[in-house]
Amino acid sequence: MKKKMIFSGNEAVARGCYEHGLHIATAYPGTPSTEILENVSKYPEIYSEWSPNEKVAFEVAMGATFEGARTLVAMKHVGLNVAADAFMSMSFIGAPGGFLVVTADDPGMHSSQNEQDNRYYAKFAEYPCIEPSDSQEAKDFVGLGLDLSIEFDTPVMYRLTTRVCHGKSIVELGERTQYPITGFKPNPKKFVVLPSHGREMHPKVMARIARIKEWAETTPLNRIEKGSNGIGIITHGATYNFVKEVMPDASVLKLGMTYPLPINMIKDFAKSVDKLFVIEELEPFIENLLKIEGIECEGMKFWSNLGELTPEIVAAGLEKAGVFKSPYNPKEKESVIPRPPIFCPGCPHRGLYHSLRKNKAVVTTDIGCYTLGCLEPLGAGDTCVEMGASIGVGVGMAKARKSGKGIVATIGDSTFLHSGITGLLNAVNDKAGITVVIADNSITAMTGGQQHPGSGETLTGAQGYKVNLAKICQAVGADNIKVIDPYNLEQTRSTLKEAMESDELSVIITNRPCALYPAENRKLVQETPFAVDHDKCIGCHACFKVSCPAISESDQKTAKGLTKSQIDSALCTGCSVCAQVCPVNAIERIK
Repeated sequence: MKKKMIFSGNEAVARGCYEHGLHIATAYPGTPSTEILENVSKYPEIYSEWSPNEKVAFEVAMGATFEGARTLVAMKHVGLNVAADAFMSMSFIGAPGGFLVVTADDPGMHSSQNEQDNRYYAKFAEYPCIEPSDSQEAKDFVGLGLDLSIEFDTPVMYRLTTRVCHGKSIVELGERTQYPITGFKPNPKKFVVLPSHGREMHPKVMARIARIKEWAETTPLNRIEKGSNGIGIITHGATYNFVKEVMPDASVLKLGMTYPLPINMIKDFAKSVDKLFVIEELEPFIENLLKIEGIECEGMKFWSNLGELTPEIVAAGLEKAGVFKSPYNPKEKESVIPRPPIFCPGCPHRGLYHSLRKNKAVVTTDIGCYTLGCLEPLGAGDTCVEMGASIGVGVGMAKARKSGKGIVATIGDSTFLHSGITGLLNAVNDKAGITVVIADNSITAMTGGQQHPGSGETLTGAQGYKVNLAKICQAVGADNIKVIDPYNLEQTRSTLKEAMESDELSVIITNRPCALYPAENRKLVQETPFAVDHDKCIGCHACFKVSCPAISESDQKTAKGLTKSQIDSALCTGCSVCAQVCPVNAIERIK
């Protein structure tokens, strides 16, 4: 009997990489895809790395497959925007060793700034697109995708969504199959994408996708589950599970390949049912392609391209269509106390953003833990768009104002190395007198504490090279560079104030590591915790404004009826920021 385990979709993809002989895996961490590479790294047979950004990850993986290696590159959906240049050209070149591009889409925007549907990228670049529905398929589709890639010499998009990435189900394990790395076979007309070569490549790409379209008609990736003839549903991915829960007796065409579509199979399926529905996440991608083919169906008329689907939403749409009586009562939803996102106790960003607000800075911020500084009660963030944008946005505002005074661009160490260096180059070259703050906590913290070139360690735990951020800034032409301790509020405020009042470009680098990662850094933060002296506390709640989850209201009140504060010593790391903001020195370190 084969061994079975309960895996998340991400863990299952990693297991599929192992079992199906993958040689190389690269990524930049981003929820909901992060755990794929974290788990791949547990298999020493596979070389795995965190790359500085998605574009570099794609390029490393591309070079590996040119050598005939079985390769995977993983990223969240917006990461593909960063890698899009290489992604598009790769379509023309092909994939000699087998090449999977994992895109983890995030319907509902649980951890993302948008909810784009990357199936459109697949159609745009003529990549076949495959989509698993559960963890077993997440493992198996790695092998099927690599086989498809090698058979047709094509890169393959492997689309996941948050529910498949993080949902868990039973997976049957197999053994690893070994494959040789065949080696690079020079062919300039294939690997050198000059315009003259591209004009010869493009017809081959179109012929390739036509052959894959025929292949889609018979692949086990697509299957019909025959039920009643009254209703037929075409669906895919996590949505398939919701459909089966809501209407177990309906006829279902489950698409494991959502591009190109098996049109003949779909036409035959449509003829076998009275009414045909397409239930998909996010955009009406399948629905529109079917209507172009003249296949009558309904989809987004009863559902929405906003947010992720659930069994309740699937049921409500079918009820709206008049084919189903929903057992779900939306008024009976469980009431959950909201939990706002907040900095961890001891987070070094807390003192920085408290100081930015005190200094009344205009803050262009970036993607990372420090984005939480935009939220109240810190409320020190005015713009946040995408990875690496903060410095460029700050420069643009300064040029429009004809002064960089008062403008502060904040960016984390991982994001600075991802795509912020070029923004600083621009700021230096165009003499934008803004203030750039690199919030260096020595890790990619928001996605769970992954390594990067500034961490001094690789994904597998091997020693890496720890870059010097100050020297990088100096090398690109920044002259006014200062390193500060963000736990020291007086130093932080005064340094920011001086920089904000200057007409010259300033770079400020904070130097405290993440309070949680890596473990050996905790001793740099952990000191004796603080407590509130209730005899001194006046109930002003100034300490609440530092937004620390260790601080809360107590059951004691002042003579004026104001509630006094208290500190949970089990959560407090002893960073001292709250003690520094208390106007009556009521917060003291426990003796």
